[in-house]
Amino acid sequence: MTDTFAEPDIINFGVLPAPVNALLQQGVVAYRDDPARADALFRQALRAAPDQLAVYFCLYKIHTYQGNLQDAHMVAQDGLREAARQAGWSTDWRQWWTGPELPDGPARFALYTLKALAFINLRQNRPDSAARKLAALKMLDPSGAVGWPVIAALAEGVMQDAHSDIQARIS
Repeated sequence: MTDTFAEPDIINFGVLPAPVNALLQQGVVAYRDDPARADALFRQALRAAPDQLAVYFCLYKIHTYQGNLQDAHMVAQDGLREAARQAGWSTDWRQWWTGPELPDGPARFALYTLKALAFINLRQNRPDSAARKLAALKMLDPSGAVGWPVIAALAEGVMQDAHSDIQARIS
């Protein structure tokens, strides 16, 4: 027998202040039927706790899914800066370096968000910007642990499609 009044699946965002976690959980549920409400809840969480990286993740994800790429880009940039600050890294990702082990915590979030920015750049039809981020990720995360090889494959496909399109126009 199924409990029809069971709590919806709770997403583990890691250790967060309870009020911030509650806002994120409400935002996730709201996103299904009311993306604007989800955005408002996530932004409320961001105002309450601008140092909580999960909030940036929620915001840039929903805006990317909705195709609001300018908003997604801005929030991801803000999240990248906050993660870099927490990791003790430069806010300029071109100055980052890692050791032989993939970093954890805010540094890993920074790498993951750099990957997200590369994807957003592809969706914005900015393949050169995406390629620069992917080249940095190849050096920072040679094993591809944060998933950048998937985005690199998408970028390669975009470039091949563009090349084919140019060839067709020339012929």
